[in-house]
Amino acid sequence: MRKFLVHPFLEQMSYLCLIAALLALTLFLGQERFWFSALVTFLVAVGLGVHLYHIQLRPWRQLERLRTSERAYRSRRLEEEVKRQYYETLLDKVDTALLVTNMEGVVEWMNRAAITQLGHEPTLPPQLFDLQAGETRVMRFERNNTVQEMAVSSSLFVALRVERRLISLKNIHSVLERNEMEAWQKLISVLTHEIMNSITPIISLSETLSEEGKDYAVTRQAIQVIHRRGKGLLDFVENYRRFTRLPPPQLADVSVSRLFDDLRKLFPQRSIRFISPMPDGVIRADRGQVEQTLINLLKNALEATAHQAKADIEVKALFSPISTAMYHCVVSVTDNGPGIPPEVLEQIFVPFFTTKPTGSGIGLSLCKQVMSLHGGGISVHSEEGRGSCFKLRFVR
Repeated sequence: MRKFLVHPFLEQMSYLCLIAALLALTLFLGQERFWFSALVTFLVAVGLGVHLYHIQLRPWRQLERLRTSERAYRSRRLEEEVKRQYYETLLDKVDTALLVTNMEGVVEWMNRAAITQLGHEPTLPPQLFDLQAGETRVMRFERNNTVQEMAVSSSLFVALRVERRLISLKNIHSVLERNEMEAWQKLISVLTHEIMNSITPIISLSETLSEEGKDYAVTRQAIQVIHRRGKGLLDFVENYRRFTRLPPPQLADVSVSRLFDDLRKLFPQRSIRFISPMPDGVIRADRGQVEQTLINLLKNALEATAHQAKADIEVKALFSPISTAMYHCVVSVTDNGPGIPPEVLEQIFVPFFTTKPTGSGIGLSLCKQVMSLHGGGISVHSEEGRGSCFKLRFVR
């Protein structure tokens, strides 16, 4: 019946007419004493009345649900808008430029740092979109005839079923310039110190020779000193050439256990322990350069523990996975020597800096350069009176 009575008013009137007819039929059956039939028609009329009541309440319930849904929707929209403004304000405060682009390279959103550094309509270099997820690369951006060097990284994400690219750019030009200037100042300071130490006595002795040139013994002694200082200066220059001409590493798979076995033959002292919990562990490295780096560190450790009552030096390799195909390897050289003073610790990797009377000052600098060429790094932790620990970091 409801299929044909579409209009709500007609539907309600139909129900009322039907209920009235059933009540009239109930009264007639009661007068004729058909009690069972009268009871059935009465119950049917009551059921239709209850159903009609629910039909009357249906629009109010739908309206209430609509109002509730609308309030929840507005509340959710307000909450999302507050979150959006919060995160947008937060991203505008960071000094790293952030951009969101589609996969065609069209910029869809930029934070304030990106607008300041690149402008409202930046021109992004094509190689930027060749970056792999997690990869960081230094790139040059030109704006208003000014070149900016930036550390760039990129990652992909999906929003509203659309794949997009998040790009972060960190302006490192000023940092690179400052670090370069500091490096040059330190290098010039060391060079000046070494050259002055050699030139000053030569000048002084040449003046002595000019004044007392007739004294053969004085002349011979002065010439010997000049020879020693000249040879020292020549050795210094030769060390400088070694430092600046380090060849690029020839990378190959190197077994850490075999490397330790060879080092154990070179350093058979009982005070040195070699530990490699992963016997089949392999690093990607230039074996000769890494071996020489560890030799330098072991020689330093032996010198540091020379006056200890019970010297203890540990060389240990630890592997930790990055993914199924890659892992970190950290080779540490730890000693229980007197440690390194804080004022010396921050300069031990500076080329030609040394506290040893006969040291060249390039051993640790070469170690740092070797690890840098391997794409890894070297770090040191030291406490006075408790020893030092040098760590070499490799990525397989």
